[in-house]
Amino acid sequence: MLVLSRQRDESIIIGDNIVITIVDIRGDKVRLGIQAPTEIPVHRQEVYDAIQRENALKESGEHRPSTQSPSKNASE
Repeated sequence: MLVLSRQRDESIIIGDNIVITIVDIRGDKVRLGIQAPTEIPVHRQEVYDAIQRENALKESGEHRPSTQSPSKNASE
């Protein structure tokens, strides 16, 4: 892991098209501004983890046979 020190209003560049700027520092919280192309998803770690869990559930659900009886489906 690369660790960099930055102060407010300073940035780092990733590749040619991602800029991360320190917007504000208050106590133990740092606010970041991220400029990235719209085709590159940017998420907080906890949001990314939730998306991955949801995708895994959907994927595993697609391969399971239906547990509902055919007669129940026919009456709906």
